[in-house]
Amino acid sequence: MLLRRLIVARPLLRAALPNSSRLNLVQVRRASQADIDDPDMNGGYAQQPPEKRQFRDPHADWWDKQERRNYNEPLHEDNDILGMFSLEEYTHTPPGRGFMQLGLFIAAVFGLCGVVYQFYPDKPSYPREFPDGLEAELGGSGALRVRIYILVPNALERCRAN
Repeated sequence: MLLRRLIVARPLLRAALPNSSRLNLVQVRRASQADIDDPDMNGGYAQQPPEKRQFRDPHADWWDKQERRNYNEPLHEDNDILGMFSLEEYTHTPPGRGFMQLGLFIAAVFGLCGVVYQFYPDKPSYPREFPDGLEAELGGSGALRVRIYILVPNALERCRAN
C-alpha cells in the first residue's frame, strides 16, 4: 500500500522540476468591505454594553426574573461570562480589609495556641506509685503464665494427649 502511494505521489519527479515551472500559490488576504463595516466580526449583531446580570436590579420587573432579562432583549456576545450562572463577583469586602481580617484571624489562632502552650500542664508533678510497682499486672517475673492454644482441627486431642 505504501509503495503504491509513493509511486502515485512521484516525489522525485517533483523535486527534479525547477521552481519556475511549479505553480506559486500564495494566499493574499485583503480587507473586504464586510470586514471594514463590521470590525467586531460578529455578523452585524447588535452588541450590548458588557454588564454583568448580577449587578442589575433584582427587584425590577424582568420578564425572566432569574436571569434578569427582558423578552427579546439581545444577548451579549459573552453571555456565558456575564449571565447569572457565571462566577459571582465578590464586592462585599475590599481586598485590603479582607487581608487585614485574615491576618487578625491567623494572629488570634497563634495567640490562643501560645496561651494554651503556656498554661496546659504537661504531666503531673509527681508520678503515681503502686504497691509492688504493678509487676504482676504488667507481666513481670511474678505473673501467672498462660498457655496459648492455636485453634486448629484436632488441636484439643493433641493437647490432651500431652
